[in-house]
Amino acid sequence: MKLRLILIAVFVHFLWCPAQAADWQPVAGHLMTKWAADVDPRKPLPEYPRPQMVRPEWMNLNGLWDYAIQPPGSSAPERYEGKILVPFPVESALSGVRRLLTPTNQLWYHRTLKSPDLTGRKRLLLHFGAVDWETKAWVNGKAVGEHRGGYDAFTFDITEAVKPGAENELTVAVFDPGIAGYQPDGKQNYRKFTKPGGIAYTASSGIWQTIWLEAVPASYIETLKITPDVDARVLRLRVVAPSAEPDATVRVVALDGEKVVGQVSGKPGDELVLPVKNARLWTPDDPFLYTLKVKLGDDSVTSYFGMRKISIGKDAAGITRILLNGKFIFQSGPLDQGFWPDGLYTAPTDEALRFDIEAMKQLGFNMVRKHLKVEPARWFYWCDKLGLLVWQDMPCGDGGTAASKDRDGAVTTPVAAQEFETELKAMIETHYNHPSIVMWVVFNEGWGQYDAPRLTKWVKELDPSRLVNSTSGWHDQQVGDIVDAHSYPGPVAPEREAHRGAVLGEFGGLGLGIPGHAWVEAATWGYRATSGPKELTRKYLDLWRKVWQLKEGSGLCAAVYTQLTDVETECNGLLTYDRKVEKVDGKQVKAAHQGIFAPPPTFVTIAPTAEAEPVRWRYTLELPADDWAKPDFDDTKWPQGPAGFGAANRTNWTARTVWNTEDIWLRRQVILREGDLRNLALKVGNEAEVEIYLNGVLALRMVGRNADYEELDLQPAAEKTLRAGPNLVAVRCRQNKAGHFIDVGLVQGQPQ
Repeated sequence: MKLRLILIAVFVHFLWCPAQAADWQPVAGHLMTKWAADVDPRKPLPEYPRPQMVRPEWMNLNGLWDYAIQPPGSSAPERYEGKILVPFPVESALSGVRRLLTPTNQLWYHRTLKSPDLTGRKRLLLHFGAVDWETKAWVNGKAVGEHRGGYDAFTFDITEAVKPGAENELTVAVFDPGIAGYQPDGKQNYRKFTKPGGIAYTASSGIWQTIWLEAVPASYIETLKITPDVDARVLRLRVVAPSAEPDATVRVVALDGEKVVGQVSGKPGDELVLPVKNARLWTPDDPFLYTLKVKLGDDSVTSYFGMRKISIGKDAAGITRILLNGKFIFQSGPLDQGFWPDGLYTAPTDEALRFDIEAMKQLGFNMVRKHLKVEPARWFYWCDKLGLLVWQDMPCGDGGTAASKDRDGAVTTPVAAQEFETELKAMIETHYNHPSIVMWVVFNEGWGQYDAPRLTKWVKELDPSRLVNSTSGWHDQQVGDIVDAHSYPGPVAPEREAHRGAVLGEFGGLGLGIPGHAWVEAATWGYRATSGPKELTRKYLDLWRKVWQLKEGSGLCAAVYTQLTDVETECNGLLTYDRKVEKVDGKQVKAAHQGIFAPPPTFVTIAPTAEAEPVRWRYTLELPADDWAKPDFDDTKWPQGPAGFGAANRTNWTARTVWNTEDIWLRRQVILREGDLRNLALKVGNEAEVEIYLNGVLALRMVGRNADYEELDLQPAAEKTLRAGPNLVAVRCRQNKAGHFIDVGLVQGQPQ
């Protein structure tokens, strides 16, 4: 019987695609990951999409569908425009369409399918992993369901609409109000359906997670609620089955491999308590998962669970800490946006999803903050299986007026609050069973923040087994389990508290664009620019060295670095957007995340900055000739002034010459000795975009600003121009919103 079921599953799984591979090609001209070449239009993302509730018989509906884009409220199209590859968003290259879905349009999908055998009163369930945002579905012209929400799974029972054993038509319509609505949409926020830029990215509309069919018995298991109780040495389980008969019995078995470690039976809907003696506890270093088999009449599902506990408590020194299984481990992780250059919200393959988790583990991270997006269940499965703690953000909406020091934030409309809270509850319930998730983050930086105390209390009541971070960054209202600060580049630590763990929810943002691996190379930016991988690694290690000092000195419990990968024009990633280049020295970075550091580099001054003396430069505020950076350019008519150049003094630098226009150009001659020509670096303090030339050759270009003076690597071509004797340093600086300041010197790195 078991072999027969496997054969049926394989047959149903693969023989469904209504169109040929020749009908699809990814839209050319954009950055692609290496996994784009592995996308098979006959069976994209073929894996079972719900690893914590697996049935052997199912039908994957991913693949080529007909599509059309029409005005909202219109009837199903009589003719379709072409093929779209489900489940890739319509805006993505992998969809084969790459068109923006605006609030003035509605996206229609259509395909045919053959219903499986429904004899014996079986029901046929149509499952959606996630669709952005409003979904309506018809089978053979009969309405089978509606759903609102962009991040949660939902199911329609289509039994009464299908023709068993025959071809059936499935039609799906999707509408997204975009900026005209209040729905949560995360980093699609603020600029959705307009030109993306900065920290807002391309929209992802329509079906963006797997869609599939399951034939189930008339009495079937709808969902499971799994809660490990480490202190009581039990697993608490609730089997939800509204269709079960009144006298039905659920039977549950827990296994370690093939060995039975516990079993229990009881009524559907009741809390079942399954003993787990001598439990092997789940941790990032040992992410052990027990198998769980659940049976109700003719229905059975396979699941898994991890025994772990997350809590707030005191360490041996009396400092309030985040405890995993009763022990403090410092949590270090990246901010992860979950975007892909080819699939946007949807990873091209399951191997790509796994790659991101493995990359974080290989870099020595033990945690990740999933930022303003909710991933498919298989992403959480890989976190469960490979061992990565997850802080899960609720995607922000436009529900509130934003909190500040002077106001607590207020809801804009009852509709906005209802939509936000409906999707918040759905997120928690959908992903409740994953042991990797240890924290829910209700608001990010006050974006759409309202009623934070009430919502924090409500989330804690929905899930007492996890920590609740009311607001990551910005306006804290002294509620929840966590006090959270953001700082770029940082790091900082919030003031230590008696009952809440102190974390650094975002910091860093060191930028480095890699030519050939950027979304738009001319527009890449970072919170703090770096000149190359060596400098990026050096500055990164310096940040983490300070983080570990805050762990000991200020009671910091965790730190989240911005970010795992570049995203579109934002180049703050440790990896490029296409995941093809690791921009840092992985070995040193991994050690840093464990608090292990080589001695920091030391430098001696070769050409001083204004920190040491009022060095004089030639300068101009008027656009000079094109050859202004060349050594033989005549700058004798330029005025002279002492460094630094800026509009106002600050605690970390001094402006001796006023510069308050848009641009400034500087020239200075420095005398180098033969022994000065090795291991040179620029020392730069700047509040603006800067270009630095040595002997007429570009040595450094930075788009971001520095919080303090920093040592920055030279471009090799410029370094080769240096010689004993006089050398020219030429600088162009352009102010931005941050302010005006520029000062430049040369230093020499010393061997360790």
